[in-house]
Amino acid sequence: MSTSTISKFDLQVFKHNQFPLALSSEQEEILKLKKEKNAVILCHNYQIDSIQKISDYVGDSLGLARQAAQTDADIIVFCGVHFMAETAKILNPSKTVLLPDMDAGCSLSDSCPAPQLADYKKKNPDTYIVAYVNCSADVKALSDVICTSGNAVQIVNNVPEDKEILFVPDQNLGQWVMGQTGRKMKLWPGSCYAHVLFTKESIERCRLEHPNAPVVAHPECIESVRDLADEVCSTEKMVSYCRDNSSNTFIILTETGMMHRLTRELPNKSFIAGPTGHCACNDCRFMKMNTISKLFDCLKNKSPEIKMPDSLIKNAQKPIERMLNWS
Repeated sequence: MSTSTISKFDLQVFKHNQFPLALSSEQEEILKLKKEKNAVILCHNYQIDSIQKISDYVGDSLGLARQAAQTDADIIVFCGVHFMAETAKILNPSKTVLLPDMDAGCSLSDSCPAPQLADYKKKNPDTYIVAYVNCSADVKALSDVICTSGNAVQIVNNVPEDKEILFVPDQNLGQWVMGQTGRKMKLWPGSCYAHVLFTKESIERCRLEHPNAPVVAHPECIESVRDLADEVCSTEKMVSYCRDNSSNTFIILTETGMMHRLTRELPNKSFIAGPTGHCACNDCRFMKMNTISKLFDCLKNKSPEIKMPDSLIKNAQKPIERMLNWS
């Protein structure tokens, strides 16, 4: 995929090195290694604060992969989960892509195994498959077009009207998209375990404590939670919504790592992590598997590395390119 194609997009990432930050000795060592190896550190919004502070860019998975394609770095260290690093490799096949912890997976991605999708596709050859970017490279390669939570409505609206759509893997995002577009779709029965922990009751209690705070929810939340929200949007749009809204306090319904970016980028506003039915915040255990020590070892040893067959990369590029063209 050419850089010229990618550069058509506004890269919605937060460049951290514009702020002076106090760093630990281990963080300083990572920055030295990064410079020595001509690496770039990309960090998802859900990562721990100590990693966010020393990353070159913080944002969503696809925006970060686009950013990687525009750097002259030889090495991309993706602080996120496995499917995100795979996406970076798909968009940057000639570069070395590292993931600090190769076991950092994703319940949503795992909910749609590629062999099952391939079997469905074989039995339903005329079905048009729209895949949320939170899926494996093998699932991407089986899909007709990729979408993000930010552009899913636009992508679905571009699917030919005579096509029956299967939306994979997130049934909650798919349900929300159906409501926004009026387009009927079949939904794969997958979900993000962290986002479905938010409950109608827990958010109603939170609103009673903070009656003037708008509720901002990710569309991966269940319908009864989304219905309570003042705004349903992607993590990137959460930043702009909170920045442009006159309120000073917000209830945020997504993984708690997002609080670090919101607080750092909007220091004059307050953010409340939406509670679940059994805890006051909502961490993703997979996102939290990456640590400063693992990041240091990853850079030092150039491992673990994301590797994929060229044929898989080429097949997975096609639906991503279609998404980019439709966007």
